[in-house]
Amino acid sequence: MTGAEAAMQVKPVKAASSQPATPAPAKTRDVPPLQGRVPRHVGVIMDGNGRWASSRGLPRIEGHRRGVEALRATVRAAIDLGLDYLTVYSFSSENWSRPVEEISDLMGLLKFFIRNDLAELARAGVRIKMIGTRSNLKPDILALLEEAESATAANSGLNLVVAFNYGSRQEIAAAMRLIAQKVAEGTLDPASIDADVIASHLDTAGIPDPDLIIRTSGEQRLSNFLMWQAAYSEFVFLPIHWPDFDRAALAAAIEEFSARERRFGGVTLPPASAKSGR
Repeated sequence: MTGAEAAMQVKPVKAASSQPATPAPAKTRDVPPLQGRVPRHVGVIMDGNGRWASSRGLPRIEGHRRGVEALRATVRAAIDLGLDYLTVYSFSSENWSRPVEEISDLMGLLKFFIRNDLAELARAGVRIKMIGTRSNLKPDILALLEEAESATAANSGLNLVVAFNYGSRQEIAAAMRLIAQKVAEGTLDPASIDADVIASHLDTAGIPDPDLIIRTSGEQRLSNFLMWQAAYSEFVFLPIHWPDFDRAALAAAIEEFSARERRFGGVTLPPASAKSGR
């Protein structure tokens, strides 16, 4: 049993501070129905697990464990709120630079989540897809991710896109290599290469660009997440750490999104009456 799997089976360590280590689960929050338009695709940069734990005097693994609980609640909320796509940044290509013990814990949590939640997700109609580099993953991790994809491939509910071992620059570079190979082989005319052709060679081919990207923990950057796809995304940066993210936070971010005007590089002309002074 890994440290992560053990952490999932024991009570959380008592917090050293006066803040409670285990606030009420997100599913208990009573949130009214959304009033505005709902984005088709929401991307989430799940940031702040370690800082959440440190602020409570807890080990980092406890923050990651609570982050898994927040992910469960967010998937449920995404289904309830009518999202078509939810992309979660679960492990970046840069995260390999973290301490070996923490990486082991994160892999253990991933395995625990898939083994324990896959059947429920499948029953809920969720379709799982992984984006990211697969070639350097350990066989057991890759097998679990591919099992999750195959077990839910026929589902037609929420599309849960898991960005794992993912980096947007690496994704774009891989797409360019594939395009260059096709040009060299004579199967692709260089004159035909446009944004659509490039998009069709990305990991996200066939997936609509995110309408809204949410990042927790107060940081205001993409951190190598969906940089091509985010060209016209709206951004909401939240001060809360990921373990505190819940249905209410998702609903609030969507309400903020729905109040914004998306022009996609164009302009919004005033009504004719306004232009004429009437």
